[in-house]
Amino acid sequence: MDYQITFDAATESRKRWLWWLYLGHAASVLFSLGLLSFIPLMINYIKKDATQGSFLYTHHQWQIRAFWWYLVWLSGACVAAFTIIGLPVAMLIWTGAWLWKAYRLIKGFIYLSDNKPMPVPSAPAQDR
Repeated sequence: MDYQITFDAATESRKRWLWWLYLGHAASVLFSLGLLSFIPLMINYIKKDATQGSFLYTHHQWQIRAFWWYLVWLSGACVAAFTIIGLPVAMLIWTGAWLWKAYRLIKGFIYLSDNKPMPVPSAPAQDR
């Protein structure tokens, strides 16, 4: 999908919101292991419709998907910690999930500052 980039006051405001949301997700991962990331997630869900049709919409999708996949991997680590597999595997899963989340946030920051859309999968037909 091609996105038209126009830099009016509304676009700049939405871009600033996204920057703060990336920062909120990053702070949550650094200081609470991602447990407080639901706060910027709720704002992502509230603000994403206002960016429909722009490259900023893909950044909301990117952050939302990163949150849910991070939660899946953390849940897997918790399950592994309480099974016979043990704590070392759980720590390995958690470390991998943390590094993956950090990668997604850094890539998002870079793409946002370069005014580029994020590579996100196509939406199902009913969401278009």
